[in-house]
Parts: sequence; structure tokens; C-alpha cells
Amino acid sequence: METIDVKTTTRSEMIDITSLVRAAVRRSGVSDGLVCVFCPHTTAGVAIQENSDPQVKSDMVRHLGLLVPREAGSERPDQNSDAHIKGSVIGQSVTLIVEGGRPQLGNWQAVFFCEFDGPRDRRVLLRVLAG
Repeated sequence: METIDVKTTTRSEMIDITSLVRAAVRRSGVSDGLVCVFCPHTTAGVAIQENSDPQVKSDMVRHLGLLVPREAGSERPDQNSDAHIKGSVIGQSVTLIVEGGRPQLGNWQAVFFCEFDGPRDRRVLLRVLAG
């Protein structure tokens, strides 16, 4: 298992971690198999999304904010229920096929860490499995 450290700088953002995932797969030495990318945080997640148009990231963050506004009736003292909901909507893991020592992604796809309660120091766990 490998850990990727992620430092977020705003309350809600998407950070492209694809190069870090690729590097972890290379270090594993696995040629063919799977890589599981897991976020152990309840107010964040991981997603596969387009990486060629930077507007997509900001649109996703904005639209999630419209769907689940920060002030949407939280009874919690830390006022981050919206971040918990957004983390659940996005999800905490993605699994990629590894072929030829590389995670397989579509032409415009990348792996993103999605922060909804930052800024924070976060981590992402990876497990590469031969298969």
C-alpha cells in the first residue's frame, strides 16, 4: 500500500492526482492488474473526470455547491454536513485497470482528489494488485 499526501488550499476543490497514481503503479512493479485509489476521509472523495478543460473542475465544484449548499440546515456544530453529503455523492474510491504497467484512463480522463471541507492536509491510499 502507498500513501499520497494531498494539501488542499480552499474549502472545495478538485486536485489532479493522476501523475501520483501513475508513479505509485510504476513503483509497484505490477504490469497487469488493478489499482484501488481510496480516500479515508468523510468530507472528501476521489473521482475520475475530464482533465483537458479546467472549467469542468470549477463547474463540478459549483454545481455540487448548488445541489448541497453549505447552509442547508446543518445541526452539527462544525457546520460541515454539506461536505459529508458531497463526499458521499462523489464516493471514496475508484478502481482502475493496470495494463502494461500503466493505469488505463480514457483520452480526457484523470483521477481527482475532491476536497469539500478544506483547507486541510489529506491523504489518499493506493493498493496495486497483480492479476
